[in-house]
Amino acid sequence: MDAKQVVEKSKALQKATAADEAPANIIRILTDLKTGVKADEILLRTTKIGVVVNKSKQHKDPTVARLANEIVRKWKDDVQKAKAGSPSGIKSPNGTASPVLAATLNGKPKLNVPPAERDWKKDKVDIGKTNQSTRDGCIGLIYNGLCFMSTVPSSEILQKAIAVEAAGFEKLGPETNPGYSSKMRSLFMNLKNKSNPKLRERVLSGEIPPERFVVMDSDELKSAERRKEDEQLMKENLKDAQMPTVERSISSSTLPLPEFLLPDVLVVESQGTSWSKILFNRVARLLLFLSNQR
Repeated sequence: MDAKQVVEKSKALQKATAADEAPANIIRILTDLKTGVKADEILLRTTKIGVVVNKSKQHKDPTVARLANEIVRKWKDDVQKAKAGSPSGIKSPNGTASPVLAATLNGKPKLNVPPAERDWKKDKVDIGKTNQSTRDGCIGLIYNGLCFMSTVPSSEILQKAIAVEAAGFEKLGPETNPGYSSKMRSLFMNLKNKSNPKLRERVLSGEIPPERFVVMDSDELKSAERRKEDEQLMKENLKDAQMPTVERSISSSTLPLPEFLLPDVLVVESQGTSWSKILFNRVARLLLFLSNQR
């Protein structure tokens, strides 16, 4: 079974358990999982099928509980054997360890590719995990974003990339949905942003879980420094918007206005009073001024 089929079986098992269906139905699903799943750490992490099956160990039917227990024990053994057979826990198709780990120095992996040039092809990792070209391509895209300027082993980056894609697919799938592909590209661009290295580190370390990462908006994806700069710019713009407009200058070539007319200039500029009202007031005052001069 591929990851998608495992997820479908997981949903079927949860639905059957919640509906308290006949034990025979649950046993059929568990049997399919036992015979059809070749367990590895990546598959178990991304699909969370181990957690779902583990709950069936508490089923009231003893046959169901026993079968669930056998599956969990078998999968644990499979994962341990895989780890024991490869330093990275991941094997390439020819059965050897991932070639990105050429040697070990002081307990840290030595990379064949400079951190700034890493991508899934140069690291020679297998991104074909879903049997769907679009989804596998997105795994590669996220891998490229996570590995940029990183010295983290390829196996860990691949696990995280698969988990991020799976979370994105669950939220925005199917793969034909434009929103799914658009979100994956957006996450890649943010991960590879040279001015925001902390984002890559937080995702790889698990500080930002995949489920949270795929729903973060553009503001949340920004670095703390960038958010601070944007907030300062917003404050400055707001301050400028609240400042009164400077009074309109009066050309020296024009005749000086009577002093009693000047306040209206300030009123219209600072308080937004309509020009028609100011003009009416000025005409009335001018007529009164002229009548007093006779």
